[in-house]
Amino acid sequence: MAKRKPKSEGEMTWRDLEIGAIVTEPGNASRYKTGDWRSQRPTYDFKKCIKCALCQIFCPEGCIFQNDEGNFEADMYYCKGCGICARECPTGVITMVEEEE
Repeated sequence: MAKRKPKSEGEMTWRDLEIGAIVTEPGNASRYKTGDWRSQRPTYDFKKCIKCALCQIFCPEGCIFQNDEGNFEADMYYCKGCGICARECPTGVITMVEEEE
């Protein structure tokens, strides 16, 4: 599973936005760590993975990347827990579970 990296100086999370702030430029939401607002997170059974990359293709946040072993997993800083990756996975690699505090 992708590990969260510590927030480095100058990085912002969605909580740092002012109330009523609007993301107006395409792609600028990537500057904000939005993953901590999810209620579910993906878990993986990589033994089933055929490395088709459908999860990456269908991810609306573009937060799924290939790891060193060639499997695809979400960057939990940005994953919002929508579950589209799990629904699109043809082999059932991804299961959505309740997020833990």
